[in-house]
Amino acid sequence: MMKTILAENILIKGTWEKDQVLTIENGVIANIETLSGSQTHREAFSTRVHNKLIPGFVDTQVNGGGGVMFNHAPTYQSIKTMAQAHRKFGTTTFFPTLITDDITTIESAAYAVSEAIESGHPSVEGIHFEGPHLSVEKKGVHLSKYIRPLTDRELATYTRKDLGKVMITLAPENTSCDVIRDLVNQGVIVALGHSNAPFEVVERAIEAGATGFTHLYNAMSPFTSREPGMVGAALLSNNTCGIIVDHQHLHPKAVELAFKTKGPSQLMLVTDAMAHVGADKDVIDFFDTHITREGNKLTTPDGTLAGSCLDMHGAVINCVNDIGISLEEAILMASATPSAFMGINEKVGSIAVGQRANFVELSEDNALAHVWQNGEVCV
Repeated sequence: MMKTILAENILIKGTWEKDQVLTIENGVIANIETLSGSQTHREAFSTRVHNKLIPGFVDTQVNGGGGVMFNHAPTYQSIKTMAQAHRKFGTTTFFPTLITDDITTIESAAYAVSEAIESGHPSVEGIHFEGPHLSVEKKGVHLSKYIRPLTDRELATYTRKDLGKVMITLAPENTSCDVIRDLVNQGVIVALGHSNAPFEVVERAIEAGATGFTHLYNAMSPFTSREPGMVGAALLSNNTCGIIVDHQHLHPKAVELAFKTKGPSQLMLVTDAMAHVGADKDVIDFFDTHITREGNKLTTPDGTLAGSCLDMHGAVINCVNDIGISLEEAILMASATPSAFMGINEKVGSIAVGQRANFVELSEDNALAHVWQNGEVCV
């Protein structure tokens, strides 16, 4: 099925273009040309978009949404619920994220993602295993009883070829460089996080093939004058860093420092979202405890920060309004940068020929107006 869209203000390669004609075939952008060069008259388009049209967002760290935690119900139905919840906020591609858990749950999550991909779910491109090979000292809300070294059974799951792109967050002080190298050689994307590793250990993990850092600053060894830690290694590296801009995990000036150091092509927005996103409930079960939402903050009963209730559109707006990042750069951090990091930039993350027609419409004041997926308005 073919349709034509006249986009009056569209972001292409970081630049706003006027009056662009998009031809969409089977949910994919087949052609882009200016209105002046088009054979179609202004009145004859399938759709005219007056709002700003930008790429759909890509989120590499989604633990839950719509009232569902992926750990508690690692099923395809949960993935669909999470996708629908986050799509309302502009996320058209996401990676269901399983935090530290037992091997049976890990395997169930893998089968759920495999089913999503086999079924052609338009939002799912793979899976993120955040743990269980972490540091107990920097575990956050991850349960220490499940934190453990990587075994052959887990390796067999991580290296399955039916999961799309697989990302693993691990602590390099508890995972050897040989294991990291083996994972990378088998196509797994290794990110470092939930770690108390010193700078030199992190450096060796990067040399072994780790290419990312999970939620920069949070749950990692800090930068100090005598020990740069994982934070220092992350800021000095060419690796991509995820960052949670919800004003709960980080001071705005910490985000500003990271942005000035890394730039929009090495800093990607993530939500680290829990089940609260897209749900009315403020208290949601979490393993043997619960997580409570108060304002924009999620905590367990002992006050531990427990993920976020952030959505990707909110992350973009926080960057623009409170950090001083331009709208164009914030959008890059929410779309093209995570897409490139995960190796799916031939499919999603920008508005270009050959890309899926995944768009977010922003009104004049940058409010979210509509969300498009595969060429159709879905929100």
